[in-house]
Amino acid sequence: MKLSDLAAKLGFERLTPATTGDSPEIAAGYVSDLLSDVLAHAPQGGVLVTVQVHLNVIAVAVHAELAAVIFALDRRPDETVLVRAAEEGIALYVSKLPAFEIVGRLYAAGVRGTHA
Repeated sequence: MKLSDLAAKLGFERLTPATTGDSPEIAAGYVSDLLSDVLAHAPQGGVLVTVQVHLNVIAVAVHAELAAVIFALDRRPDETVLVRAAEEGIALYVSKLPAFEIVGRLYAAGVRGTHA
């Protein structure tokens, strides 16, 4: 499912500006708050669900070649993080739901995890 359609279906709020052609197909995702774990296991082109909202999340998302980050529990990064994500082409979303619930809804929408 396209990222924009997935976000709309699941009610995620977009934090970064949308650009033309920035709605890739999302087939896989990962959930973790341990960024070294994300680097080792997150699927290229996938989405990350986390409560971490600092600048290192963007660096990890870029290095792991993720399409988007979804922040759980209505946690919102500061403006520095938003600007860096936009510069790097990483879409950021926020949900009021806990990570467990977000992942369940992603799974129900057809997004799968990866196997180590």
